[in-house]
Amino acid sequence: MQQEGIVKFFNTQKGFGFISQNDNRDDLFVHSTGLIDQINENDRVSYEVETGRKGLNAINVQVI
Repeated sequence: MQQEGIVKFFNTQKGFGFISQNDNRDDLFVHSTGLIDQINENDRVSYEVETGRKGLNAINVQVI
């Protein structure tokens, strides 16, 4: 299921960051391997959520 949020932080050199979810739940971790589009801080994005080894991750992230 697609969800929407805003990129809170993304470090292109390290290849990871966090997305603030629209429903005020905890921020989601996002790794460069989960990106469809290149993202920047404050971009509005859609994504899917999967459970990773350390918690929830955003995948299939794309700018909307």
